[in-house]
Amino acid sequence: MTEPRTGIAAIWSDGLGRASIRSVQTLAVAALAWSIVWTATRVPLVIIPVLIAVILAAAISPLVRWLTGRSWPRALAVVASFVAILVVVGGIVTGIVFLVRNQWAELSARAATGIDQLHSFLNNGPVPVSDKQITDAVDSVRVFLTSSSFGAEALTGARTVGEIFAGAVLMAVTLFFFLKDGTEIRNFLIGFLPADHRAKARLAADRSTVVLGGYVRGTAIVAAIDGLVVGVTLAILGVPLALPLGVFIFMGGFIPIVGATVAGTLAIAVALISNGPIQALIVLAVVIGVNQLEHHFLQPVLMGKVLSIHGLAILLVLAAGTMLAGIVGALLAVPITAVGWTVLKTWSGRDPLPAPELQPGDPLD
Repeated sequence: MTEPRTGIAAIWSDGLGRASIRSVQTLAVAALAWSIVWTATRVPLVIIPVLIAVILAAAISPLVRWLTGRSWPRALAVVASFVAILVVVGGIVTGIVFLVRNQWAELSARAATGIDQLHSFLNNGPVPVSDKQITDAVDSVRVFLTSSSFGAEALTGARTVGEIFAGAVLMAVTLFFFLKDGTEIRNFLIGFLPADHRAKARLAADRSTVVLGGYVRGTAIVAAIDGLVVGVTLAILGVPLALPLGVFIFMGGFIPIVGATVAGTLAIAVALISNGPIQALIVLAVVIGVNQLEHHFLQPVLMGKVLSIHGLAILLVLAAGTMLAGIVGALLAVPITAVGWTVLKTWSGRDPLPAPELQPGDPLD
């Protein structure tokens, strides 16, 4: 019996045998990861609100810590922070709705003149477009809008309103408990790990909290600068809906690399319809300039040390997140990847940074 065992051991002890073992291990890990992702995508109404709540909890925790450091009871500090966030978000949404309603008539009145200017520009521009080509394009859009497939998509979108509302409520409740009972939740989850791994898991959780908070705050600053510059430009040019468009660009800034560009396209379109091609070209130049400023200065300065992720990796995870979960996947792809990379570096001992100093009671602390 000794020789067969020795023979089998010899098969797996050479280079090919070790590579085979590693291949099987890699496939097993990939299968586990795919199972987790597949399961998560089956219950998006639960997973997505919880992930958003974790990210927001990491960003809001400094405010809670600041209040508790001034002798506020923790429960009161959590409630005050929570209400403050709701008031700010609700005020912004309400203001946008009123601004759009008040300026919609002006935009509609100026749209006819803008469309005539656009028509003349297309007919006589550097690349002339005939009226027949314009009519064919408009007819194609009209056919799509009146088709049954578009109606089915609209009906599906209407049905998702209830799911979005339910997800928002679940996210708010989860965020409150993450802020209030973060320590207990983390200790409960880490308690399932072997005792010799718990210290490293706590360190990974601490660093992940710092990374998430830094990412959200840095992204908010970058997005605010983008929205402010483009919004001021629109206001100077007299483009309707300047403030709502600036807020829309701010929201788009939370999707790295492509979000602000896509949101800026709407601002360019409004400027083109309401003010004409010249003003639209000015807005286009400003959007391009702001994007260059963001990519080459703001993001490296504000988030380079926090994320430590190459731009190519960000593009790839954005594509994967969009394919898996649409716009929400694009929003969550980068912070999830940043946390995963932080955990991997901590677990493997590759992260030379000391453990961050978090106050007791921080989310997932």
